[in-house]
Amino acid sequence: MSYNFKTVNNRFGTGSKKWNELVANGIKPDEDIIPFSVADMEFETAPEIKEALKEKIDNSVLGYENPTPSYLNAVCNWMKTRHNWDAKPEWILPEHGVVDAFFHCVKFFTQPGEGVLLMTPIYYPMYHAVLDNARKLVDSPLLRCGDHYEIDFTDFEKKAADESTKLCILCSPQNPCGRVWTREELQKIADICLKHHVLVVSDEIHFDLIMPGHEHIVYASLSKEVEQNCIVCTAPSKTFNLAGLQTSNIFVPNPELREHYLKCLKQTNPNPKCNVLGYVACQAAYEHCADWLDECNAVIDTNRKLVVDFLAKEFPQIQVIDLEATYLLWIDWRGLGIDYKELERINHEEAKLFFDEGYVFGAQGEGFERWNLACPTRYVEEALQRMKTTYSKYVK
Repeated sequence: MSYNFKTVNNRFGTGSKKWNELVANGIKPDEDIIPFSVADMEFETAPEIKEALKEKIDNSVLGYENPTPSYLNAVCNWMKTRHNWDAKPEWILPEHGVVDAFFHCVKFFTQPGEGVLLMTPIYYPMYHAVLDNARKLVDSPLLRCGDHYEIDFTDFEKKAADESTKLCILCSPQNPCGRVWTREELQKIADICLKHHVLVVSDEIHFDLIMPGHEHIVYASLSKEVEQNCIVCTAPSKTFNLAGLQTSNIFVPNPELREHYLKCLKQTNPNPKCNVLGYVACQAAYEHCADWLDECNAVIDTNRKLVVDFLAKEFPQIQVIDLEATYLLWIDWRGLGIDYKELERINHEEAKLFFDEGYVFGAQGEGFERWNLACPTRYVEEALQRMKTTYSKYVK
């Protein structure tokens, strides 16, 4: 089956934060411009998911529901068939989203003033999870190595060895850098964290969005010992563009950690569960939409190649970080010699380009842009032409 990855549904006036940025900058619906910022897709929902939701609405009462055995089995089967991980249904705890989960992990497994280790630049809510909960941000900067980033393991172990460091939030695949951590890299992280008694919370929300030639390794699958010292955060929201349905699957294999997590969760939510339609959409996606995902990844890879080839030809001063995973291309514009705030102004006011600004991912991101490629290819082509027209007067 060939799916529709060419249609964009106009989201002006729908409450979309991403599209509201267009309104704030004077873009009108008839201009046919889309944003490339916030990480949700500009693709139509897979038809199998829509049909499952319609059937649920037509034939059910939308009351309180918990995940069914068929739902839990669908989730675990996806983990096995797609990621070669033997997850167990009883490990799954309900959360509305992965962001909720890592915020909760910081609150549940550390105390105020204790350290939480991040490898930066990193997804910006992770900074808030640490700082807004009065924990100490322990920053281990990634090393820029040409067109990709690597972990500074000497620095990472030094930071992990500090007695105040209690937890590490691992972004895997990495956002915004687009890395798929290798088995060897993950094992080094695991060895260090086990040695120094640091709990690992692995945010793997982008784990299905893997580019050709790369393989995602679920952190908990490394070994039984590693499995017992981690929490793995997953969701169908990035994979199938279901963020609005507020459903994620948080795997806590260690029964003591799981009991503690659930006990703490119930202090603020006495009956934790997810959106009833989110359960339906997730199960339908995992049971029927593997082909949709394969086609989606192919479109993202096509868009990646377009941007890479265009910039190499027209603006070689702009360096593209190799995209191994996610649909978020991390691009270094510093070679243009333009201040990062002026870069933002030019993109918005002159080129009508709306990315996620690199500086929101930390100081290392100043002068970078994160380009969301999950959209029909023609919008990428049009954006590149606007970019060429605008920046030709800034670059000799």
